[in-house]
Amino acid sequence: MAHHHHDHGHHHHGPPSDGQITRAFAWGIGLNLIFVVVEAAAGFITGSLALITDAGHNLSDVGSLALALLAIRLTRIRPSGRYSYGYRKFTVWASLINALVLLVAVGILGYEAVKRLSEPAVIPGFTVAAVAGIGIVINATSAWLFHRNKKEDLNIKSAYLHLAADAAVSAGVVLAGVLIHLTGWQWLDPAISFLILGVILWSTWGLLFESFRLALDGVPPRIDTEVIKQAALSTRGISDIHHIHVWAISTTENALTAHLVLDETVTSERAAEVKHRFRHALEHLNITHATLETEYSSEDCHCRDCG
Repeated sequence: MAHHHHDHGHHHHGPPSDGQITRAFAWGIGLNLIFVVVEAAAGFITGSLALITDAGHNLSDVGSLALALLAIRLTRIRPSGRYSYGYRKFTVWASLINALVLLVAVGILGYEAVKRLSEPAVIPGFTVAAVAGIGIVINATSAWLFHRNKKEDLNIKSAYLHLAADAAVSAGVVLAGVLIHLTGWQWLDPAISFLILGVILWSTWGLLFESFRLALDGVPPRIDTEVIKQAALSTRGISDIHHIHVWAISTTENALTAHLVLDETVTSERAAEVKHRFRHALEHLNITHATLETEYSSEDCHCRDCG
């Protein structure tokens, strides 16, 4: 057996609008950090556990945003002999950590909501609503900064979900505060919290599953190996493809290794041209790095995964 064409294609594409994304993270971190200080101070002054708890939730999101920004900056570090892909994979782990942080926050808030159902706390509804209203503006504005590119990068999607969830939490607190001020029904605070927690849990589960799959080098979302096979068979000069492996280098870059079976009429000189055409097709499938080995149908592939 001869695997006589072993070729690597590397096309470096960083996350979209790098400067804009960095500024979005900086604004998001700054605005939310200021609001955490204001909300926590208001909570201690008024004795509102709702505001103190929400401030802690927002503080965890500030940490998550900072972690995501760090992950994006690490992707700029050049590969080394020890880390041949650099630190791009950290973006996947950062999104996984963000999802886990959201789930932990859901658990903490759910526990507090259960406690309040049995022991409703007396809180100044109007003050709570006013402070939470500021939170809606800040979180919605911060989420809007990430809305445009949320489908391009899992970390940006994670940041968007964090901020959108915070805006939803703030809206629920505002509603509860107004109704408590008007009716004195303290149980409305935990009741609305359960509804909001359900929304957060639903939106976070997809992010957790997606980032966990990428962390285990599973096939990235929106990539279908059957489509890759069809693209290969549609490329003139390729009669078959096997030993396909696809994984995420980062949240924006995907890699592939595969064995291409060339037609017997394809000479060794033309093999490079065939691979070039196939690699061009892979770029349209969001695969930016391709390592391709070529063989002929008359040869036997003895690689373990080829059977």
